[in-house]
Amino acid sequence: MRTGIVILPEHPWPEARRHWLRAEELGFDHAWTYDHLSWRSLRDAPWFGAVPLLAAVAAVTTRIRLGPLVATPNFRHPAVLAKELMTLDHVADGRIVAGLGAGADGPDTRALGGPPLSPARRADRFEEFVALTDRLLSQERTDHEGPVYTARGARTVPGCVQRPRVPLAIAATGPRGMRLAARYGRTWVTHGTAAGPGELPEAEVLPLLARQSALFREACAQVGRAPAEAGRMVLGSRLVPGLTDSVDRLLGFAGECAALGFTDLVLHRPRPSGVFAGDAAAFEEVVAAALPRLERLRAADP
Repeated sequence: MRTGIVILPEHPWPEARRHWLRAEELGFDHAWTYDHLSWRSLRDAPWFGAVPLLAAVAAVTTRIRLGPLVATPNFRHPAVLAKELMTLDHVADGRIVAGLGAGADGPDTRALGGPPLSPARRADRFEEFVALTDRLLSQERTDHEGPVYTARGARTVPGCVQRPRVPLAIAATGPRGMRLAARYGRTWVTHGTAAGPGELPEAEVLPLLARQSALFREACAQVGRAPAEAGRMVLGSRLVPGLTDSVDRLLGFAGECAALGFTDLVLHRPRPSGVFAGDAAAFEEVVAAALPRLERLRAADP
């Protein structure tokens, strides 16, 4: 099982640099940051832009894969996003993964004056967003006239380091979004539900993941893709508080996820207080002991 870490974009660069370099040193396969203008209970706290932060991280790391988790249509236009992802991929020498999500109603939408959208309209917008981002990243010139987006002679030159484009990790919890992940994504991503971190009762987490994993298998069948061809990523510590309290607890949850077909487990770097609170030193101790054993886990294909 591959492992990833989320480092929230809240730290001044000297501190952030240490955290990201430490993630690479610990052996994580991939590292992510949230792409929001502001976020939940941290809305009035320090919060930095994901793309320039990832560019800085790409310049000081050498191995770990990097990406936003996730860029959304709430304030991103595909033509601009594609140019930024292409540039990041060059800075990172081919280590960028583009996490994409539909975006929910909230501060990111209201900051630009956009109206609230129904779930159906958000799904329509996301479908166009993903398809257009795929085209923009895959070809040098794109023309598009759609219900939401326009691109006239948009250039993506010289193109991504990774060919035909940077891989997409598409977040989805429902059938329509999962079909997009099955069609366009290297990886499908789930954080469980729209509930906040740790709000879902722990007894309901694995049954929910089992249902979602089965839905993703169905989505793959609908688009003619073998389920084993796509990665399946779960944001574990967003669903289960205290997941890294011990090596056995982390390995136990990872094993359950692997049995459901998940290939990637993502953890959040602990914060001193509030959301994702925990002791960073204890987290690193557990992770250092668990990662070699997590690497030996193999996802089932139930």
